[in-house]
Amino acid sequence: MEHTSTPEPRPVGVIGTGSHLPRREVGNTEVGAPAGVDDEWIVRKTGIRSRRWAETGEATSDLAAKAGRAALERAGVSPADLSFVVVATSTPDSPQPPSATAVAERIGADPDTAAFDLNAVCSGFVYALSVVQRALGASPGGGYALVIGADVYSRILDPTDRRTVVLFGDGAGAVVLGPVPRGRGMIATKLSSSGVHRDLIRVPAGGSRLPASEETLANGEHYFKMDGRGVRDFVSEYVPPAVRAFLKDTGVPEADISHLVPHQANGHMIEGLARDLGLVAARVHTTVHEYGNTGAASIPITLDAAARSGDVRSGDMLLLAGFGGGMASGFALMRW
Repeated sequence: MEHTSTPEPRPVGVIGTGSHLPRREVGNTEVGAPAGVDDEWIVRKTGIRSRRWAETGEATSDLAAKAGRAALERAGVSPADLSFVVVATSTPDSPQPPSATAVAERIGADPDTAAFDLNAVCSGFVYALSVVQRALGASPGGGYALVIGADVYSRILDPTDRRTVVLFGDGAGAVVLGPVPRGRGMIATKLSSSGVHRDLIRVPAGGSRLPASEETLANGEHYFKMDGRGVRDFVSEYVPPAVRAFLKDTGVPEADISHLVPHQANGHMIEGLARDLGLVAARVHTTVHEYGNTGAASIPITLDAAARSGDVRSGDMLLLAGFGGGMASGFALMRW
């Protein structure tokens, strides 16, 4: 009997990073006044000192395209060589078409490039990374992919809601995935979601369940809403044991993790998460204090900052940890 073997997936890894933040810097005094809070309250509750908000007329795809170009330039990859352009976002330019198609056109990708959006809220970038890494690794032609996390949350925030408006900023971060030597690149990913907790983070109106109307606008149901205490409880109870189980399944000792790049939800939440994880050898990278919570963009923005700082060296082990609406979580382990 003739036997055939399945080719071993090609190793795929990050070969370039990039990011883009809007020029407009919004300080705590400006954002806090309509919500009835001051700089001291915001810093004490969140650790955030500033954030960037998109200018009028500046959309998610605009930020995403600029971050994507930066990543391609750093990777030395032509847009014409991309097999995929994927934008992880929960604030697309419009319900359809995918914002990724606008990005692909603006950066000059080939018309045959597959471009699509992926929505897993703040975990979206890790979800997209996992999906695209598998697609590239299994593709006979291999190739390259541009994976972007981008969000413009300033358009869906209630300016009087102190629980949300002080937290969020706008931005985009990107990576180019491509072939890397054996023993490098993506090692493993783990994706999960707890639908029973999906109402902890939501935008109630504007979809097929509750279409936008004069009534939904009057009720503020087009705004982002969050049960902050419920989110904190979920993250503290679920994420640390899930990360430990993930590392155990991969066989990578916790002491081997050199860098932790978590979702930038809240400065104090990150401090607590890092303490609970107990990754004593890992440097915890943050951008939340200057950029706020940038949604699906927060991990790639922070990864780009870490890569450009020179602190991440060849052979280092990185753990990306995303969590957010859904409630979705995504973990990715890679060797730089």
